[in-house]
Amino acid sequence: MSILRLIARYERVHELIKRKATGSPKELAQRLEVSPSTVKIIIRELIQLGGPIKYCYFSQSYVYTEQVEFEIKFEYDPNEPVL
Repeated sequence: MSILRLIARYERVHELIKRKATGSPKELAQRLEVSPSTVKIIIRELIQLGGPIKYCYFSQSYVYTEQVEFEIKFEYDPNEPVL
């Protein structure tokens, strides 16, 4: 999978969590066309990046317990050697 598609997938999950609209893990997996284990990996990685994520059984969705934003950026350093 390309890095751009991977980033887009994480952005989509982030937006769904912000809207409290992921559905159950199984529903989210179907929506993303991935396995439930891949959903668990995505959620775990977002938590490792600092996302305060919990699963709400009332709304049947992953939710943020605090407001959060992620930023992905690439920087070029002309002093770094090219591999």
